[in-house]
Amino acid sequence: MSAVDCSKSSDDGLVTNLVSVYDRHGKKHLFDKKPETCWNSAQGTPQYIDVQFKVPVKLTAIRIQFQGGFAGKATNLFDLSQPSLPLCPLHPKDNNSVQVLLLPESLHDTARSHVRIQFLSSTDFYGRIVVYALDFLGHAAAVALQTNDDDSPIGVAAAAA
Repeated sequence: MSAVDCSKSSDDGLVTNLVSVYDRHGKKHLFDKKPETCWNSAQGTPQYIDVQFKVPVKLTAIRIQFQGGFAGKATNLFDLSQPSLPLCPLHPKDNNSVQVLLLPESLHDTARSHVRIQFLSSTDFYGRIVVYALDFLGHAAAVALQTNDDDSPIGVAAAAA
């Protein structure tokens, strides 16, 4: 399982669209791989993170790290090419650990180019979400990208919306 690399420059094609982002803790921190930075939402629900990949990706898992006390509770994954129904619920824990949220095997073979993680509720009383790290695990569906069997990133990059 390879990580989809979301840490490259904004010109390379991965688009992130976040709702209720503070300027100080914006979307650039979501994929910067720095443990001291984070993305956080404003108050209220729902909150979401949209990610558009440069090429379609066959996702197998999502790796995420919340700040304990500010984690997503009722959380769903959507394919935004068919946004009416969630692909699956996600079950994050309320802690500071890096969590790997495995996707059902029935979803592994479908290439996706635009996904949404939607937080319907939060462990925070005010509905805030704080994410220190986010990675998508899977393989590029197109041959144009290099996929590695040694868990090294495949070439997808991050951009601000």
